[in-house]
Amino acid sequence: MSRSNPLWLVFGASGYVGRNLVPHLLAQGRHVRAAARQISPLKAEGWMGVDLVQADALDSSSLSNALNGVEVAFYLVHSMGSGRGFPERDRKAAQNFAQAAEVAGVKRIVYLGGLAPKQADTEHLASRVETGEILRAGAVPVIELRAGIIIGAGSAAFEVMRDLTAHLPVMVTPHWISVSSPPIALPDLLNDLIDLAEVAEAEGQVLETGGPERLTYEAMMRRLAKALGRRDPIIIAVPLLTPQLSSYWLDLVTGVPAPIARALIGGLRHDLTADDQSLRALVPRQCLSFDEALTLALDSEKQILAGDRWREGAFDLRGYRHDISFYGKRLTLQRSSCVSLEILWSRLEQLIKRGESFKLWRRYREKVNQGMIVRSSIPSPGKGGLEITLTSDAKGGSSLVLTQHWHPAGVWGLLYWFILWPLRAIALRVLLSHLTRS
Repeated sequence: MSRSNPLWLVFGASGYVGRNLVPHLLAQGRHVRAAARQISPLKAEGWMGVDLVQADALDSSSLSNALNGVEVAFYLVHSMGSGRGFPERDRKAAQNFAQAAEVAGVKRIVYLGGLAPKQADTEHLASRVETGEILRAGAVPVIELRAGIIIGAGSAAFEVMRDLTAHLPVMVTPHWISVSSPPIALPDLLNDLIDLAEVAEAEGQVLETGGPERLTYEAMMRRLAKALGRRDPIIIAVPLLTPQLSSYWLDLVTGVPAPIARALIGGLRHDLTADDQSLRALVPRQCLSFDEALTLALDSEKQILAGDRWREGAFDLRGYRHDISFYGKRLTLQRSSCVSLEILWSRLEQLIKRGESFKLWRRYREKVNQGMIVRSSIPSPGKGGLEITLTSDAKGGSSLVLTQHWHPAGVWGLLYWFILWPLRAIALRVLLSHLTRS
């Protein structure tokens, strides 16, 4: 690298790997910039000394600001969470990023892809492979690291298994329960990414990483159930239940966002292996075992705590319970008002005090005239609350954003959310009208 402490960009920093890579880099004393489509999730992380930038790879005009002065760029973007048509969005995003990185003078791109068979016959796997090919077609040298299941709090595959084993003692599962993969601990993956970024010999290579064990999903879920203190689940495999059908079933039993769960399950048709000999020749490492990774994941998530904003997966906002879903449902409404920020805050405090007197909720975090986190006190199958954000405008008025968050505890928690969704929407609209009434 050309400087003693070059600027490293984590592009896609609001995603699972990005949220964990940024603090990992900071702990090593790196100069870090974090970029994502929305800036609010990055601010909620509370990172100190990180340059936060709003950028979207689908909007090429937003990339120059994110890439300016960057020497190493971690490309962690994929669009499978946005639903149908994500391969085309991924294709365009990679093309835009490769071109913008060349113009900005980026020295190296590190791309995190996914393990795939030689013939990737699903949209998810094929798109991950194609993204790497598009990036390598650009002028900036690319290092692609492919990984399978990541064991860590917030990993989609890990959270699907957690929700199933924590709440379903009996499971009727499709054939993918017997598909095998080499799961890797999150810290091992992060270290591989960072170490490779400084190895010139890795440029242009496609490398694979995985843990020391190759396990089926059934074996992983049984060991996860033990780590959670649950009974060994009764698992009944039904070969006729296709990945497509099982992806819809997951909507009813897991809190993982539906498009991500569907894309993930859609790719579970093949046993996967990781040939990491080339990788370990460049970055030698003894990876954690599956059980060690599980213990670390459950222990480390206790450190994910909320600040003055609602933080995805925050352990305190989930009631300090491992069995409540990491990912939550949300409902957001916004309204502008001609009243000042101070008047709006005063009305908000009065309303919250009335709710506290009836033991409906209690304040958890707040910043005067800026925002507040309120947690529900009503007994329910999960944990939730309200995030309230206030901003002023140039005309002396203000804007109010209300976001209802809900982290379900299994099937009953999900049913609780969906059944009461219409009432929640009405209640939020009434609350908005009351607070912003001039």
